[in-house]
Order: sequence, then C-alpha cells, then structure tokens
Amino acid sequence: MSPFDAARYARLLEGLEAVESQLSAVSERLDAESQQKSGIALAKKLGASRGVTTIDCVAHVSDGNHLSIAGEFDDEQAGGVRYLRGQDISGEMMLDDRNPVFIPDAEYHKLKRSHIFMGDVLVTIVGANTGQTALVDQAPEKLTANCKLGILRPKNSAIDSAYLHAFLAGRFGQSQIAAAKRGGGQMGLILPDLKALAVARLDAALERQVAELAWNAHRVRRTARQHLEAASTLLMNVLQMSAWQAPEPLTYVRSSRDALAAGRLDAEFFTPRVRALLERLGRDGLTLADVASPRHEAFKPEDAGESFRYIEIGDMRGDGSAGATVLATRDAPSRATQIVRGGDVLTSTVRPIRRLSALINADQDGAVCSSGFVVLRPEGISGAALLTYLRLPLVCELMNLHTSASLYPAISERDLLALPIPSIPEPTQKAIEAQVLAARAARQRSTQLLEAAQRAVEIAIEDSETAALAYLRSVTASESASD
Repeated sequence: MSPFDAARYARLLEGLEAVESQLSAVSERLDAESQQKSGIALAKKLGASRGVTTIDCVAHVSDGNHLSIAGEFDDEQAGGVRYLRGQDISGEMMLDDRNPVFIPDAEYHKLKRSHIFMGDVLVTIVGANTGQTALVDQAPEKLTANCKLGILRPKNSAIDSAYLHAFLAGRFGQSQIAAAKRGGGQMGLILPDLKALAVARLDAALERQVAELAWNAHRVRRTARQHLEAASTLLMNVLQMSAWQAPEPLTYVRSSRDALAAGRLDAEFFTPRVRALLERLGRDGLTLADVASPRHEAFKPEDAGESFRYIEIGDMRGDGSAGATVLATRDAPSRATQIVRGGDVLTSTVRPIRRLSALINADQDGAVCSSGFVVLRPEGISGAALLTYLRLPLVCELMNLHTSASLYPAISERDLLALPIPSIPEPTQKAIEAQVLAARAARQRSTQLLEAAQRAVEIAIEDSETAALAYLRSVTASESASD
C-alpha cells in the first residue's frame, strides 16, 4: 500500500468503530465485542503497567450450582439458606436483599463447590447484567448461589478481596469482561475466560490503601442499609404490624358473591391472611389514590434535545433511589413514555414482589421513565413515607396478588391505586424522611469511596503509582475534613 493510500485508508477509519489488527492477535476471537477500540486501548495500557497477573493466579474460581433445586422456596423457613441468583448482584456493591430466595438446608450441604464465604468476590457471568460485581463483606452463616454467578476466592494472602473487587468494578476490569463475553441468544462469560482476565498488581502499600478505601465504602453502604431498615421498622411499628401473625387455617370458604365482586377465582387471593391484611391496612378507609395522584406527563422525542436521561427497571436501586442512563433522543426506546419530576415516587408495575420503587431527586427533574412504572405524586403523605410503604414486603405481597399474566406479571394502575393505606402520623413521616435522607447520604458517600478506590488503580496504571498515592492522600484529607 502506498503512503497516499495508507493515509486515505486511515482517514476512512476515523470516527468508525473499526480496527486493524494482526491475524495472529485475533486468531481466537473475531467478534465485535472482543475488538472494541476502547477495550483494545485499555488492554494495551494494562499490559504496559508495572505488574500484571491473571485472576487464576491469585484466586480460586468456580461458579454456582448447575443442578435443579427442586426444594427452592421464597421464605426463610426452618433451615432455609440464602440462594443467590444473577439478579441479586445489581451493581450496588452489596447483595440485593429485596427479593431473596432460599433453599432447604439439606440441599445446601450437597453444594459444597458453590458455598460462599466472607471475602469472596462475586461476578455475574450469564445474562444482560454480566460483569456486575459484589464483595461479600460480612461473614454469612450459610450462603450459596446458582450457576449465573462466578465465585472468586483469593488464594491465601495473594491479593486482598477488596482490591480485586475495586479492580474488576473499574474501567480496566469491566472493559476486559465486555471483550470476553460471548454467546448468541444469551451473552455470558465462561469460567476459562474469567480465570484469564488480567489484574494489575501494584506496590503492596498502594494496594493496601486501595483495599482499605474499598472496605470502608462497604462499611458505609451497610450504614445506608441500616437507615432504610430503621425507616421500615418505624412504619411497621406505627402500623402495629411488627408482631402481626396472619391466620393460617387449613381450610376456608368464600361466597360466590365475594368472588364475583373481586373478579377472580384463585384461592390465594381469598386466604384469611390476605383478608386480615387488607382489613388492617384499610382500617382508616384510605387508599393510595387518597394520598397520591398518578401523573401522566408524556415524553415527546420531537420536543426533546439531542439526548435525555432514561430510567428503566434496571436502574432501580436497593436504597429507594433510581439511576439514569443518558440516551440519544434518536435512540429513544418505545417504552420511554413518561416525564418524571423531583419528588415523584416511581413504582414498578412488573413483578412488584421485587420491591422496585424509588423517590426521584430534585436533580432528576425532567428525566424520562419507562412505561413499566406508575408515576405517583404524593399529596397527603411525604414522598419518603410513601416510598417506604410501597417497599414493605407485606404491601408488595398484596401488589403481587393483583398481577396478571405469567411471563410478564404486572399490576394495573387502577389496582395499585385501590390498595389500602393507613393514616400515618406526621411525626412518624418526619422520622421516616430523616432515615431515608440519611440512607441516601450514606449511599452517596459509599459510592464516592469505591469510585476513589477504582480511580486510584486507574491512575497507577495510566500515570504512576506516585500519582496514585498523591490522589489517595487528597481523598483521605477530604474525608477527614468532611467528618
């Protein structure tokens, strides 16, 4: 190729997601995922750093159970053991506890290969959220998982778990995972590829400081969870539901008049437990429609700018807040239909048992949400109190009873607004709001700490370890000043 042709060829490639590589470098993978420009650039930087090893050299790698668990059940009954699935790792650093499932203790003991302990790093390896990570930062009594999770257990003192997690959750870890994913209908990460992922090794003192920052991030995140639990406890106490025991007779009878009035014939809906729960929550004669009104502010792409912030089901966080993704308006999905405002409460109509509700912050005003949400404007109740009520497991149980369809179970807006809600005293609402705000603040600080740990690793790779140490000193000074 002449110099003129080479220059012309280079110009043709400008701005395109296209690369030119030696055949020897792509002999195993030719798919687009493994040849992303950004991933290749990061891989070169990582390869040129001070020291690089692979996950297989520093950690034992396995995955969860591949067998069918016939005894799986949803409640922590006698001897129940928490059974993690891919959806329980949601990018929030900690395990998502909103919709846990359990297996019998006898099944757990058959799955020694997939037992999980404190210090393990978990990675989703199957599905749309492949690459999400979590650090097991507390010693679980018993914990196991299904085959959608990879389990990384550091070998002796080869590497600190929190450092490994910070690396994998950062740009250099995530770009490798994105390149290593493979599959047709369902993308995933096979264990040999997971074992082969590169990990940057830094000076021992620097790795230790990064790990301490990451461990601290997890401690602060636990504080956020404790504030949310306190808010739920406050509400359950004022509703006199904390020690409530539902009636569970072996048999019960309902009249055809009740069935016709409800428009359904399933036995579950007419259990004495459900009737008692409805009576308790409806003791003041109020429904959600009395304390909040649905808002239907339509999103019109033709009136929007070049981009917009989009909130979908996957953006709902465990602390009752919502993330958002910036999308080009021309790429707006058909489900992007509703504009939200600061102070709105979103609740998912799909699989409400998962407790997917969020309070929209003032800085999210004008964002767009999926049609899979009902947008509520609190009027006779504070947003924090309404959020906490909608996230109560007993309330989500009632919502779930009103879902229709099996593959995509959803509650209608009408049925949602007809759900009962007791009157909540003003002092209780203020106390709940204080706990929710404290949880938000703790979560934000936790996120900042983990991002700082990730950034320190990136600076060490892209610049120098001296620069990374200087950055960590500035973070520590800022933390001390804020305390």
